[in-house]
Amino acid sequence: MRTQIFDITHTTTYHYESPVTVAHHLLRLAPRRLPRQLRLAHALDLQPTAASLNRHTDYFGNEVGFVIFEGAHRQLRVTARSRVAVGAAFIPDAAETPTWESVRGLCRTDLSAPVLAASEFTFGSPLVPLDTPFADYARDSFRAGRAILDAVLDLTARIHRDFEFDATATTVATPLARVLQQRRGVCQDFAHLEIACLRSLGLPARYVSGYLETVPPPGQPKLLGADASHAWVSFFCPGLGWIDVDPTNNLLPSMQHITLGWGRDYGDVGPIRGVLVGGDEHTLSVAVDVVALGEGEAAADPGDS
Repeated sequence: MRTQIFDITHTTTYHYESPVTVAHHLLRLAPRRLPRQLRLAHALDLQPTAASLNRHTDYFGNEVGFVIFEGAHRQLRVTARSRVAVGAAFIPDAAETPTWESVRGLCRTDLSAPVLAASEFTFGSPLVPLDTPFADYARDSFRAGRAILDAVLDLTARIHRDFEFDATATTVATPLARVLQQRRGVCQDFAHLEIACLRSLGLPARYVSGYLETVPPPGQPKLLGADASHAWVSFFCPGLGWIDVDPTNNLLPSMQHITLGWGRDYGDVGPIRGVLVGGDEHTLSVAVDVVALGEGEAAADPGDS
């Protein structure tokens, strides 16, 4: 398999106003192992040193680190370093995919394991409600009898055209209805919006968290989402499986996107979540570097170093 190899460094730093005496955190910073994505290495650097670190797999198959810090500290720094090899995505002919109505019908009646698992992603979730305005926005793309990939690509292009990337417009707590109204936000908002549109039509869609390799080819504009985690959407098509789309950049992810994990919405895949004793207010800084090392050949995932 021909691959693109990347080194990723993701550093998160918390500064606390007062000492934290005990902290428990969940870390979702390990890139997924996938048929076309090989995790060649992954390591965590924790400052201060953790009292314990245990790993498990969550409901969605993402690797999670559960870390406990004991002893007073006023700064926490978590650095994840990973090396991955990413192969090209299979992109079907849009016109050859089934109609979106048939996909919706199958998700309501097909009892096979893949379709049943996908159908869980047709329901609303804490950050992605189902509502008429989202279905109404989607309907211009989902005409009767239209092939599902053709319709999803049209919806993706419309979100890219109609919504402005504005890092100051929203926070994690901004309701999705407000994003639809004000027509601006960041990759997380655009992913949530497209998911809400698809699910409100009865189609399975999930939130994908990861990284974006942003060095543009000569003469091409730099892609949005640089120097930060990125988010996009995956929708289900029976017979083909899950297909990724990126509304922030209006493209089908392939060898420039590195997948960390997926879930119903951002709340399932946030990189770091925790509970503290002490700390009061805090400031947060995040730095992400994605460096392409060139192409290579990889036949199997050798595991972490």
